[in-house]
Amino acid sequence: MDFIKMVFDFILHIDVHLGQIILDYGTLTYAILFGIIFVETGFVFVPFLPGDSLLFAAGAFAALGSLNLYLTIGLMIVAAILGDTVNYWIGHFFGQKLVDNPKVPINKEHIEETQKFFDKHGGKTIILARFVPIVRTFAPFVAGIGKMHYTQFLSYNIIGGLAWVLVATLAGFFFGNIPFVKENFSLVVLGIVLVSIVPMLVPLVKKWIKK
Repeated sequence: MDFIKMVFDFILHIDVHLGQIILDYGTLTYAILFGIIFVETGFVFVPFLPGDSLLFAAGAFAALGSLNLYLTIGLMIVAAILGDTVNYWIGHFFGQKLVDNPKVPINKEHIEETQKFFDKHGGKTIILARFVPIVRTFAPFVAGIGKMHYTQFLSYNIIGGLAWVLVATLAGFFFGNIPFVKENFSLVVLGIVLVSIVPMLVPLVKKWIKK
C-alpha cells in the first residue's frame, strides 16, 4: 500500500520530483527517464509507472533549459520502441505460461481489455495503445502471445513510439510552462491520465448501460 501511495504521489507531483531528480543527478537524469519509459513499456508487471505525465513534465523542463529537448525526445523514442520489443518477445515465448501461473501478478482483466482492443482495431492497437495507460503496457505482450508477425509488429511499434513521445513531450514543451498549467500541474497531470483512459472507460460504460 505504501508503495502504491508513493507511485501515485510521484505521478501527481511529477514536476516536483523530476525537478529534484534533475538537481540531484544532472546528466544521469536522461538515464533515469530512459529506464522508467523502458520498464513501463517493456514489463507487463508494472503498468502503473508514469508514461504520458513523465514525458509531458520532461518537455516542460526542456522548455526551461533544464533538459535538452532533442536528446530527451531521441532517448525516449528509443526507450519506448525497445520496451515494446522486449515486451513482445516476453509474450511470444513465455506469455501464456505467465498468464496461467497463479503466482505471477498479472491482472487477467487487463489482458482481456487489451484483447478487446485488438479485436476492434487489429494491429493498429499497437499504435493506439501508446496513448492509453495500462493497455500501453499489455498490448505488445498480448501481440506476442497472439504470435503477431514481428515485422508487422515492429512497424506499428516504431510509428506508435514516435507519435507518443513526440505528442506528449512537445505538449509539455509548448504548454507545460504556461502560468495556469504550472500552478495547477497536479490537476493537469490528472486530466492527462483521465483523458488517456477514456478509450477504456467507454466500452465499460456501454456494457454497464446495457446491463
